[in-house]
Amino acid sequence: MSNTIADGKVVSIHYKLTLDNGTVVDSSEGQDPLDYLHGAQNIVPGLEKQLTGKTIGDAVQAKVAPSEGYGERDEQAIQEVERGAFPADADVSPGITFQALDEDQNPLLGTIVKVDGNSVTVDFNHPLAGHNLNFEVTIEAIRDATSQEQEHGHAHGAHGHDH
Repeated sequence: MSNTIADGKVVSIHYKLTLDNGTVVDSSEGQDPLDYLHGAQNIVPGLEKQLTGKTIGDAVQAKVAPSEGYGERDEQAIQEVERGAFPADADVSPGITFQALDEDQNPLLGTIVKVDGNSVTVDFNHPLAGHNLNFEVTIEAIRDATSQEQEHGHAHGAHGHDH
């Protein structure tokens, strides 16, 4: 069993994600490491690419451009919808995020930007779209994925199937 990160390996990492302005967006500090299946698009492509070939104990500083992270911002993803498109009891105010379904019934995350009478402006861009992502990663463990993990396309955690 190789201890080098490659497709089909379950990798455990501790990480901190910051933006260029220093804002900490996410971190595993004080938590269990993140387990992911390498090569299954469980993490952003730019980070996965920079972790390939690393080994246990490696500390990696990875800068990921929007094109290999959450994409560039798309101004067409900002839309105006009628207040009636939301449930009557929904909190419809700026900053609220919600999940909707696109025309193919895929989940879509939206953030309310502005409310003007019956018109609600919604941004369907990922909140991190257009941002460079700065990762500090430490490789904690690497193991072969089980056949079930490979079939499901994600890691299952220490006690087996946990989703």
